[in-house]
Amino acid sequence: MKKINRRTFLSGIGSSLAFLCINSSAAAKKTSIEQSGLAEVFKDRFRIGTAISSDTLVNNNSRLLRLIAREFNTITAENDMKWEMIRPSLDNWNWEVADKFVEYGLENQMLMVGHALVWHAQIPDAVFFRNGKPKSKNEMLRIMENHIGAVVDRYKHAISVWDVVNEAIDNNKWRKTNWYKQIGNEYFEKAFALAREADPSAHLIYNDYGMDNPEKQDFLLLAIRRLKSKGIKVDGVGMQLHAALDGPSAKQVENAIVKFHKAGLQVHITEMDLDVLPKVDDYSGAEISTNYQYDERLNPYTEGLPDHIAKLHTERYTELFEVFVEHSDKVARVSTWGTVDSESWKNGWPVKGRTNYPLLFDRNYSPKEAYHSIINLAS
Repeated sequence: MKKINRRTFLSGIGSSLAFLCINSSAAAKKTSIEQSGLAEVFKDRFRIGTAISSDTLVNNNSRLLRLIAREFNTITAENDMKWEMIRPSLDNWNWEVADKFVEYGLENQMLMVGHALVWHAQIPDAVFFRNGKPKSKNEMLRIMENHIGAVVDRYKHAISVWDVVNEAIDNNKWRKTNWYKQIGNEYFEKAFALAREADPSAHLIYNDYGMDNPEKQDFLLLAIRRLKSKGIKVDGVGMQLHAALDGPSAKQVENAIVKFHKAGLQVHITEMDLDVLPKVDDYSGAEISTNYQYDERLNPYTEGLPDHIAKLHTERYTELFEVFVEHSDKVARVSTWGTVDSESWKNGWPVKGRTNYPLLFDRNYSPKEAYHSIINLAS
């Protein structure tokens, strides 16, 4: 993969969000793509991003890639930088699709977010076990160091933002993952320290869902303060906003943004989508391993959304973006988790085989009413 220094595309202006701003030369090239996309509309507020799927990259879905280039200035690889994709075994690295992601981002002058260096899911068992028995703490830390060093070093000239640790908190305490069981909460500290060592100039994020929960916020902020006392800096928090029609409320989201900002963290809305289907047993998390049995009553809109649900979809997106615009001095980025409804993970989670409508573009790649509504907020 051709290495291009990311500073070619990043501005050196004095704004607190300078690392997220492309320079004038890149902006001039961007205008040749399209002036009317979401990124252009919100350029004076915050960055607008999306996640790109493996299928889009592997099959070179040119129609979708053109849409992404027109609408967004920030991209995240949905899966292709996760451990099981980029390193399916400890001695086997598969860089091909991640390289495609980076090359696309460079070609289109986009800010790229690396997702995710340390997570408990989508990771080979060999990281944690040998012959069915847990590896030692020191061995697992060496594996983590090797992994973070290799991935960050390969892409440090292109990727300036990393989701370093993903979803480490559950029920307002450390999630009992294999990382935690063998290393304890020290793994959280080590991950950020190793990422900082690998790229001292990178913007390092903790990313999680349910960040509207005040108790979860407090737990995270205490952990970050402890890191700071040891000279380890966390730059931002990623609020996965996997929302539903009934929550979290705009006020809850606003309170979280303000709280994190007061703690000195830049706020990223990292995985935004809006589930319009009936809930399953009031489940509201985003744990990827959750899987409920299919029931037709949970999949009522196979032929399209009724007008009243489409209206609620628009209203919810609008009220949430109103918060982002109001607090654009605190929000660095808003990224949806996918671009068109057909590619959303919400079609298969937490119930496989459903038809969902969580994003801003429909299955025909056309913008929805919610898209037009949020654009009006920037006027």
